[in-house]
Amino acid sequence: MRENDRWVLVDGRWTASAGEGWRTVADPATGEPVGDVPAGCAEDVERAVASARRAFAAWARTAPAERAARLHAAAGAVAARAGELAELVTREMGKPIGDARGGVEAGVGTLRQYAELGPLHRGHSLQGGWDATDLMVYEPRGVIAVITPWNDPVAIACGLIGAAVVTGNTVVYKPSERTPHTGALLAELMAAALPPGVLTMVPGDQQAGEPLAGHPGVDLVAHVGSTAAGRAIAAAAARTGAKTLLENGGKDPLIVDVGVEAKWAAAQAATGCFANAGQICTSVERVYVHRDVADSFLGALIQRAEELRMGSGLDEATTLGPLVDLAQREIVHRHVRSAVEAGAQVLTGGGVTEGPGAFYPATILTGCTDDMEIMREETFGPVAPVRVVASFEEALELAAGGAYGLAATVLTPSMANAQRAWRELPVGTVKINAVFGGAPGGAAQPLRGSGHGFGYGPELLDEMTHTKVVHLAPHP
Repeated sequence: MRENDRWVLVDGRWTASAGEGWRTVADPATGEPVGDVPAGCAEDVERAVASARRAFAAWARTAPAERAARLHAAAGAVAARAGELAELVTREMGKPIGDARGGVEAGVGTLRQYAELGPLHRGHSLQGGWDATDLMVYEPRGVIAVITPWNDPVAIACGLIGAAVVTGNTVVYKPSERTPHTGALLAELMAAALPPGVLTMVPGDQQAGEPLAGHPGVDLVAHVGSTAAGRAIAAAAARTGAKTLLENGGKDPLIVDVGVEAKWAAAQAATGCFANAGQICTSVERVYVHRDVADSFLGALIQRAEELRMGSGLDEATTLGPLVDLAQREIVHRHVRSAVEAGAQVLTGGGVTEGPGAFYPATILTGCTDDMEIMREETFGPVAPVRVVASFEEALELAAGGAYGLAATVLTPSMANAQRAWRELPVGTVKINAVFGGAPGGAAQPLRGSGHGFGYGPELLDEMTHTKVVHLAPHP
């Protein structure tokens, strides 16, 4: 927890923000204050970008092995304070402490992965003739703005920052205003292992985010967050010519095909809909279940939902923490109310709990139709809106609809249906018979309203660099 007013990291030193006003971050489980953070402003951004720009030339010339060693040291520093980071995550956004620890561990693993991959990142050559060669060489882009969300603040930030710095870029990092203490501690730990200015940080909300995204000294803006924010960032970057790397919102479908084992399918759906209180970028946000298995599936899903233990994320027994704040709870409840008014039925949950905190119960709705807000717009809460379908073909057609294109899951015993699904669904990631998971080095590109560009995996190193072509021919 920061105990002073120094929140802006420039040239390796923490300085005071020039912004006016402060924001109080409250524990979403209790409503009690966690701490205050300055609003942040364009002047803070100006200083941070200038610091990153000054550090860029020397860092870009640093040997890849040395950059990798520095990143390994940063990973070690984060690992040494993992418990403190995890507790801050839980206190600021409510995630159960076990999940918070897992997020920090994932962040450390990602830093180490990029430390290993960085020195191996290489271009290639083309032989244009016997005496002529074209070299295609990766070079760092320059100053990278990294704007991260609150729902998995350590893992996401580690991936973007790690890939940026190991390829020779410098970073201006703006963590979410909902998890600023987590972001500040992460920046402090990582920056101590890097030369001054390689990692800078500014706090705040859009008062800092907007001038950062549109700053002419920024060469790439990497953002994970809402679609509205992503589109605003893309518009701002377009005016300066900066590249954008965006993972925006999603409305990920889950298809439950005929022939699946109902309890297993319900366990998958419960994980997809209710993990982290539904506040995961790739949470399941709409369910299409075949009518032949609908009754048994819904019965098992209700049981799963009602077994979840709601409470403070600091309690090791909690399996369903609060939403990040009361404003997010109101969005979730509005979606549920709107669906009920349009004819959906609540099978369990669906009501705002009494008492302190931003809690919302695991909720299952049936009788949902795709014209309902809860089936069209990102809810980001522990809600499973279900539509019963007559066939796999109907489910596939409905799942392919909508404005987003982040991910989709298909539970099916049919290899033919699995093959058809991954070919036809217009999303960046299709998961067959597993809601979450995937290889550690895997990557994906979101589509449509969900953004564009690789946000993780080895391909992220390509995004953080540009290719320079050099044609070599002998003097005559």
